Amino acid sequence: MGPDEAKRRGSRFIGAFIILLIILFFSITFFISESQEFSPTSLTKILLSSLQIIVFLLFMILALLLGRNLIKLQLERKRKVAGSHFKTKLVFFFTALSFIPTLLLFLFASDLISRNIESWFQTPLDRILADTQSVADGFYRSSEELTYHYAQELARTIKRQNLVAPESRVALRELVREKLKEYKLDEIGIFLEDEELFTYLNPELPLQDYQDLKKNIVKRAQLGELLRSIEPLGNGEMIRRGVSFALPGVGNVLVATGKFLPQSYAQRIANISAYVDRYGQLKVQRVPVKTFYLMTLIFVTLLIVFAATWIGFQLAKGITVPIEKLAQATREVSRGNLSVRVEDTATDELGTLIESFNQMIFDLKDGQARIAQKTSEVEARKSYIEAVLDNIQTGVITLDAGGLITTINPSARDMLALTGAEVVGLGYRAVLSDPRFEEVVKTIDGGLRNRYRLSDKEIRVGANGQGTTVALALSPLRTPADEFTGLIVVLDDLTQLIKAQRIAAWKEIAQRVAHEIKNPLTPIQLSAERIIKTLQKRDERAADVVQEGARTIIEETRTIKSLVDEFTTFARMPGVRLQPSDLHAVIGQVVGLFKGIFEEVDFETLLAADVPRPVPLDPEQMKRALINLFDNAIEAMNRKGTLRVATAFDKSEQTVRIEVSDTGPGISSEDLGKLFMPHFSTKKKGSGLGLAIVSQIVSDHNGTVGVENLKPNGARFTIRIPA
Repeated sequence: MGPDEAKRRGSRFIGAFIILLIILFFSITFFISESQEFSPTSLTKILLSSLQIIVFLLFMILALLLGRNLIKLQLERKRKVAGSHFKTKLVFFFTALSFIPTLLLFLFASDLISRNIESWFQTPLDRILADTQSVADGFYRSSEELTYHYAQELARTIKRQNLVAPESRVALRELVREKLKEYKLDEIGIFLEDEELFTYLNPELPLQDYQDLKKNIVKRAQLGELLRSIEPLGNGEMIRRGVSFALPGVGNVLVATGKFLPQSYAQRIANISAYVDRYGQLKVQRVPVKTFYLMTLIFVTLLIVFAATWIGFQLAKGITVPIEKLAQATREVSRGNLSVRVEDTATDELGTLIESFNQMIFDLKDGQARIAQKTSEVEARKSYIEAVLDNIQTGVITLDAGGLITTINPSARDMLALTGAEVVGLGYRAVLSDPRFEEVVKTIDGGLRNRYRLSDKEIRVGANGQGTTVALALSPLRTPADEFTGLIVVLDDLTQLIKAQRIAAWKEIAQRVAHEIKNPLTPIQLSAERIIKTLQKRDERAADVVQEGARTIIEETRTIKSLVDEFTTFARMPGVRLQPSDLHAVIGQVVGLFKGIFEEVDFETLLAADVPRPVPLDPEQMKRALINLFDNAIEAMNRKGTLRVATAFDKSEQTVRIEVSDTGPGISSEDLGKLFMPHFSTKKKGSGLGLAIVSQIVSDHNGTVGVENLKPNGARFTIRIPA
């Protein structure tokens, strides 16, 4: 047999013995209390001695269990067992909670029992009898007065409402029936002269012994005599009182009320006398009675203290054992052991806590496995991204919100000639401090300050005519909560591409310019030849021919000059000077210029209220770009239709959008991609430089411009610039 099994058997034995003592004690007390005579016989003495032995045994068991558990608690506190301090507090709390009030109650009750038992046997019996008779007489008198009072109340009601009249008899019956219940009377009778109209009785009366109110009593009451009658009824007595009154035109009415007393008080007084005699016989049993009650009180007190102490120990054990297991499991978890599991049979909140703890450990273990898997995936993805960044030709630089470089790939190092020292963790201004990076730094400054998105912007990196041209793009980094965390800078080397594009563009421009210049040269040549021939023939119309030819030569020369001036203007556009300006005011000025000229064009403006004021832009250059867009839109509508200007603000990209739309025929799909190229035009007399100028102005504002067709007709140009 193991120690745990022996411990359980010992606990069961003690519990069974305590239950046996309780059964014996209450059996003895029941026998004593149910006995007819509590006489000081030898049997009574044996029973009282048995009660004292049982109380003593229970006290010893309680002291033994309490002392054993207290010693065990002290040893646990010395060994610093988890939960021992809490268990000690809980046990002392329950013991004190039960012992202190129980002890006070025991002292008070024992003193009360002693004094009351002494007072029982010191009470004068003659005074008891006299007082008892006085109480009985007073009870009779009180019952009579109450019955008479209800008779008066009922008589007043009947007289006031004249309910004795024949037409009101039904109401009278209802009133009497209600008052019988309301006043808790046992009899109500209504008499008119010598005739009994009706009498209502309590159905619980012993009706087999009931006697009607005698006629002579009714007559005397009608003549004014006070009705007062006490007559026997079964084992009790019926007290009757009545009130008589006269109703004009009806006669004398008598209201009689009765109250039944279920037992004769004279008999009770006789019984009390018998009890007093018996009391005299029991006076000699004062000490055994006192001992009996004190033993009962001590026994109940010990039971309460024992039960509270046992509950305290069990509750403390039920709380501290799971806590100790949880503490041990927590220490294992702190060492990295996630395979631990707390096993306990608790089903209350502690059971829920243990279940939650086990679930938490399971989740931690599962989460650790997932984290390890995700970490492996992240490392693999990081290696893959690093490999991609190391091998692509595009330069990529990432900056945090403070402008520190977090990553930079080899292509970006090569484009910016940043070989040698490590630049990660340094500020971009310190890394790009060379004057040749001035334009790059200025663009990144604007991106970090305004947190906007920037499409490809061509920037010349270098000095004294040497260097490379790169396309710089900015993209803000944001969290899911839309918080700005940094900036991605993307660089593309456009040097070779631009050279090839410029050669192709200037080749095509030269062809176009040659074609455009060739067109007016033909009329000039023909006019000059005609003049020479006319002068050689000495024709009479020579003067007119010369004048007409000279006019033609002058007009075509002006055409050539205008074409040259437009190309010169495009080539020598002034630089953009950004300054805080009111975009809506600029739009208003441009709309005002056109409104007074084109009467058949309706101008609509939809200006968003959330557009920041001011916006960094060059007012004159932006006005020039809008004028070009307005001119093209009005020409596309044949100077008749609706021109709409709208603005909007994109908070996520921190950009302002300007939309110019018309109701013209729109733009063919094959021309959409060529609109912003120099020298391309869909107008017969256009130079093809207007939209190229718009594109250049918007690009200088670090913005973009696009075009799209509208349904069912019309086109829309959209400009986006940083706010």
